[in-house]
Amino acid sequence: MSSTTRVCFRLRVKPEMLDEYIARHSPVWPEMLEEIAAAGRRNYSIFHLGGGELIGFYETDDDAAAQAYLAESEIAARWEESMAPFFVSLDGRADQAAETFPEVFHLESQLADARGA
Repeated sequence: MSSTTRVCFRLRVKPEMLDEYIARHSPVWPEMLEEIAAAGRRNYSIFHLGGGELIGFYETDDDAAAQAYLAESEIAARWEESMAPFFVSLDGRADQAAETFPEVFHLESQLADARGA
């Protein structure tokens, strides 16, 4: 049985390009949406915190495999190339190089442990 990994990441978009960044995500290319799903990422959201700072979240059963899948995807490569001009201080593709953060609390996991499940 695999366990779900929850991934939180941060990206910074040039504030003067934020409106166009949002427009490009409304909607994302259908073929890119399919690649994200095929990579094994689900429950994927990106939130704008203000000033161009973005926080994203997704779940996956194997994040390394998901990243590897997207790294080999021609569709993802085209998407990331088209998005690269938007980002501040990013060394590499956003799907491969976004800053990630450790999870410190997850309600359902702790409830299951507390209930002996």
